[in-house]
Amino acid sequence: MAAEAGSETPAAPRVLVVDDSITVRRVTEKFLNSREYHVMAAKDGMEALERMDEFQPDVVLLDIEMPRMDGFELLGHLRRDPQWAQLPVIMISSRTAHKHREHAGSLGATGFLGKPYQNEVLLGAIQEVLATGHEPDNSHVWEDVTA
Repeated sequence: MAAEAGSETPAAPRVLVVDDSITVRRVTEKFLNSREYHVMAAKDGMEALERMDEFQPDVVLLDIEMPRMDGFELLGHLRRDPQWAQLPVIMISSRTAHKHREHAGSLGATGFLGKPYQNEVLLGAIQEVLATGHEPDNSHVWEDVTA
């Protein structure tokens, strides 16, 4: 959403949270709303695809394991669509083995954050990708140093 003409306040960044866990969706949405982000949630990849055009996210937080369409499949759809090819996508999953991170990177994920994570680590990751944009050759991995 663009700021109104003459307004100096930028529009709140739009974050699409895609996770099959209602708890993760609600907690993440509440936290990001408290930090002045505009958040929409989807329970799987199919629902996320249905909401992309309406919501126009600035960044996607994407779980891997979900019903109907998993995170890897959704990421593939986004990277093949010219409208979303450069959209920052942070994969967020408890599947933190090197092979999962490597696969996410090979599909074009902007970065990877393992669950569980601290809210401030998530916030830092979002702020970083919003500032730098999608870097297809550099998949970031944010570590929760408090874990």
